[in-house]
Amino acid sequence: MVTVNGAPAPSAYLQSLALANYGHFTTMRVENGGVRGLSLHLDRLRRDCRAVFGTDLDPARVVAYVRQAVGEHGPGPVMVRVTVFDPHLDMLDLGAQADPHVMVTLRPAGVTAPPPLRAKPCAFSRDTAAVKHVGLFSQFRLRREAQLAGFDDALFVGPGGCVSEGVTWNVGFVDAAGRVVWPEADVLPGVTLQLLRAADAGTLTAPVAVGDLPRMRAAFATNASVGVRAISAIGEVTFPEEDEVVGRLRELYAGVPLESL
Repeated sequence: MVTVNGAPAPSAYLQSLALANYGHFTTMRVENGGVRGLSLHLDRLRRDCRAVFGTDLDPARVVAYVRQAVGEHGPGPVMVRVTVFDPHLDMLDLGAQADPHVMVTLRPAGVTAPPPLRAKPCAFSRDTAAVKHVGLFSQFRLRREAQLAGFDDALFVGPGGCVSEGVTWNVGFVDAAGRVVWPEADVLPGVTLQLLRAADAGTLTAPVAVGDLPRMRAAFATNASVGVRAISAIGEVTFPEEDEVVGRLRELYAGVPLESL
C-alpha cells in the first residue's frame, strides 16, 4: 500500500521520487492504534521539513494520513514509513519553491525478537547526519558489503576511530561498571534512543573508540523496528548475547506508553 496525501500514489509521483531521490522520512511501529514516541516522530518530520524544504509541515495532516493507511491495513502491528518529498521538484531546478507531499507506506512488523546482531566496523560518516533523509546509497552499500563478508550489518566508525551509529540504528554499550554509554558522535538522534535516555537516568554520552570495545561488557542496537537488540559481535570483538542491563533497557522500552494516532 502506497499513498500520497491520502490517495493512491500516482506512478508519476513514484517516478519523481526515484529519479530525484530528494526528501526525508521517519519510520514508526504502530500497534493497538498507537506509537511509542509519536510526538518525537512528528517533531522530526517538522524539523527535517524545514531543513530540507525550507517550509513547515502540519503534523495533524501527517497523523490523518497514517491513521487512514493503518485503518485500511487491518489489525496487527505494522511498520509505517512517512516520506516527505515534492513530486514536482525537478532535479535540475531544486531551488524552486517546494510543496512537500506526504507518502505513507506500510510493511509487516516483526512479531518475534530478532537474533543478536553481528556488525562489521566500517569507516564512514553520514552526510547531514542529524536529518533522516532518503539518500541511503552509501549506507546500504556498506550493509551489502558487511553481509557479503558474513556479518548482519555495518557499524560506522568516524574520524579518530570513534564509533558513531549503524546503518539504520543507533548503537549503545554497557561498560564494566554497568553504565549505559551512548557514543558521542555526529549521529541521527533516533526516537528509540531518545525514549531510552528519558526512561533511564543512569545513561551517559562519551566518545567510544574502536580500541575501547574489548573493555565494554555488552553492546546493543536500537531503532523503532526492533526496540533494543543485542549485539553479539563487532568485528572480532564478541559480547554476550544476554546481559542484565540490556534486558532492563528492553523492558523499559516495552513500558513506554503508546501515543494514540
